[in-house]
Amino acid sequence: MKIICIGRNYAAHIEELKNEKPGKPVVFLKPDTALLKGGAPFFHPDFSENIHHEVELVLKISKEGKYVQPQFAHRYFEEIGLGIDFTARDLQDQCKAKGLPWEIAKAFNGSAPIGDFKSVSDFADLKDIDFHLEINGELKQKGNTSLMLFDFATIISYVSQFFTLKKGDLIYTGTPAGVGPVKIGDHLTGFIGNEKILDFEVK
Repeated sequence: MKIICIGRNYAAHIEELKNEKPGKPVVFLKPDTALLKGGAPFFHPDFSENIHHEVELVLKISKEGKYVQPQFAHRYFEEIGLGIDFTARDLQDQCKAKGLPWEIAKAFNGSAPIGDFKSVSDFADLKDIDFHLEINGELKQKGNTSLMLFDFATIISYVSQFFTLKKGDLIYTGTPAGVGPVKIGDHLTGFIGNEKILDFEVK
């Protein structure tokens, strides 16, 4: 399986990192070795001194497809979960300054913790989903799908032009404002609405 990630999908997050607002979705990939499941701890890597949390809603692809039209995109996912796109911000800044790809800052081992999934049928409106991240019980990030620059259908349609979607693929749909560093000993909990979906520690 593959992990497809969308960057710069919330305006406030774009502003906090002083990036340009994209005209099309910004796409990057993580390998399956980035996945961290079942509440397993995230081990802070030695190669970075500035690992940032980025909480994101995650779509689980339910069937194969390519060149999917937006009006049919809802047929390609049946579950929505919550995950973290861990980013080695110091490495990313170094790579960006040199105009280099920044996979080493995004796709390293354990950089994609994933929590539980909820059925699409549990949501009254996919364009009005609240989610948030707490660290040690303190609110750090809060988002709602109504604030997305590119909604789920647009994302699926766009990425399927380039990559064939397969059952089990995950799409991380972008992070809201409030990203920041994590440290050893932190306890991260993620929520969709008021339901805890994600729960793990940094070691």
